[in-house]
Amino acid sequence: MGLRFEVTTDTAKIDFDAVYRFLNAETNWAKGIPRDLFDRAMRNALCFAGHLAGEQIAFARVITDCATFANLVDVFVVPEYRGNGYATRLLEHVFAHPDLQGLRRFTLATSDKHGLYEKFGFHTPMRPETLMERYNPDIYKT
Repeated sequence: MGLRFEVTTDTAKIDFDAVYRFLNAETNWAKGIPRDLFDRAMRNALCFAGHLAGEQIAFARVITDCATFANLVDVFVVPEYRGNGYATRLLEHVFAHPDLQGLRRFTLATSDKHGLYEKFGFHTPMRPETLMERYNPDIYKT
């Protein structure tokens, strides 16, 4: 029997310092994010942490009104644990969460994990001409 992978939304059991270090150092979307801004983002979202034998190895965050809309962000598995299905297992918990059922729209942005998210029903927007965004990819650069 392998090690047990557990997912929690209990913020007391999430190592936000580790999440901050990873997002700030290892991602292109949050590099340089100020800690106070990171903390505010975490407080105002539904956060999921994946633990293997007590070690936090995965994370995902959902921004939602818990009624009609959600946006999945900040999904990662630490590099040494990738390729073992932990991202899929983490996302199974995310999409099964009671507050995320019956939503009209669930969105995400990804540059390279389309196949992973397609397993959960995500696809190119049916009407991309209706979507717009304000995007500043360099906002955290000093």
